[in-house]
Amino acid sequence: MRRLPLTLAGLAILVTTTACSAGSDSADHSAHEGHETSATSSATSQATSSSASGTPSASQGGHEHMHAKDGGPAPEGIAAAEKPTYPVGTQVTLTTDHMEGMRDAPATVVGAYKTVAYAVNYTPTDGGPEVINHKWVVQEELQGAGSERLADGTEVTIEADHMKGMKGATGTVASSTTQTVYMVDYKADGMTMTNHKWVVEKEMKPRG
Repeated sequence: MRRLPLTLAGLAILVTTTACSAGSDSADHSAHEGHETSATSSATSQATSSSASGTPSASQGGHEHMHAKDGGPAPEGIAAAEKPTYPVGTQVTLTTDHMEGMRDAPATVVGAYKTVAYAVNYTPTDGGPEVINHKWVVQEELQGAGSERLADGTEVTIEADHMKGMKGATGTVASSTTQTVYMVDYKADGMTMTNHKWVVEKEMKPRG
């Protein structure tokens, strides 16, 4: 009979230890599950965004829609187009969707230039995700690009400052075009964008 209290005490200690251990494992597991859920939700959100835009989630994507309201002047050294299809002052309708609300937006041409426009893939300097197929950056906005058209896959350093994390970023040429390149003012979603860079000729039509 003297051994019974010790046995019960030992049993109580064992139960308490087991409960604490189970509680600790449960907390760690919950925290781990929460982290996985967050990552999965983020991935799902990005996938949904990607599906809606038709491009990878990293594509212009988190950045697409962060252009400054005023794009500032054209870069130094860029040549004005001699006889553009849409001269300065022409009223046009945009047919591209570089940014949310851009497609079908009314716009006014404020600059027309003869240069090479590049779609580029780059990693922002602010630590953001890689941007895929950003349209557009012109020849004069690429460090040491010279005057010859660059081949797809060429590594470049971007000097343009169209959006956060772009200036000084390194990347590669995804594609290019020698169409006339335009700078435009346009209105979308109740906001006016001035000196927006860039829209190429096939991405606009006469307003009518």
